[in-house]
Amino acid sequence: MKLVSLPNKILNCGNLQLDLSQPHVMGILNVTPDSFSDGGKHNGKDQAIAHALQMIADGATVIDVGGESTRPGASIVEVEEEIRRVVPVVEALSKHNVVISIDTSQPEVIEAAVQAGAHIWNDVRALTRPNALETAAKLNIPVIIMHMRGEPTTMNNLDQYQDVVADVIDELKQRVQDALDAGVRAENIMIDPGFGFAKNAQQNLKLLQQFYQLSDMGYPILSALSRKRFIGEALGGADAQNRAVGSVVAHLLSIQQGACMVRAHDVKATVDAIRVWQAMQNAV
Repeated sequence: MKLVSLPNKILNCGNLQLDLSQPHVMGILNVTPDSFSDGGKHNGKDQAIAHALQMIADGATVIDVGGESTRPGASIVEVEEEIRRVVPVVEALSKHNVVISIDTSQPEVIEAAVQAGAHIWNDVRALTRPNALETAAKLNIPVIIMHMRGEPTTMNNLDQYQDVVADVIDELKQRVQDALDAGVRAENIMIDPGFGFAKNAQQNLKLLQQFYQLSDMGYPILSALSRKRFIGEALGGADAQNRAVGSVVAHLLSIQQGACMVRAHDVKATVDAIRVWQAMQNAV
């Protein structure tokens, strides 16, 4: 593991800004019935908003709203249904002083969400859906490009790598180049190595061990490993509800290696850990 400083960069999110020289916590808001960790808990609009406001109070500076589960084997969600789940929540959250990210791969969903007040496109499929690249360029908003192979239904069979860290970086570079070629501005791009997507437990751990190598790409990095299966395996088989401490530790390890944003279920615990780390950094 190698320590890496966070980027001296401001991410423009509409009328809001994120100073990426300080770590940010992105709170996960799944408005789905079938997400792997909290499916159905925040499926209704009122429950979703209440949970989002609690995460903001706990220190989240970004709320990531998702209307489609991307767990292995997840059901396909029609575009209209995804919009129906996401847009009312975005409209309500837009009245609060928080950056709103949308976890979607559908251009129609992100367009509707941006009209409702969303700021960031978080795409696990790295803008590979038809018209996604063009839409990202047209909207001119920050986009998070994540590494994955295949689809959630097939990704577990696609974890063959020569060198998982080098291969992930090479494949991310290609997706970033495709985005740039389509007119997406470099200052709008963030990257995510895709923990848990087409990677087995040992590959995820290797990626965390050498996370610092991602910083050589020159783009801000999101680390999203909250409650992932490999955390549970490292803890001896802990289920999703008992992976909070492991997730917080792993997120802190990624921040030390250059992640300027972490995507978390357990916001307060993650924020507290970051604050202790920052206090240590600033000790005189």
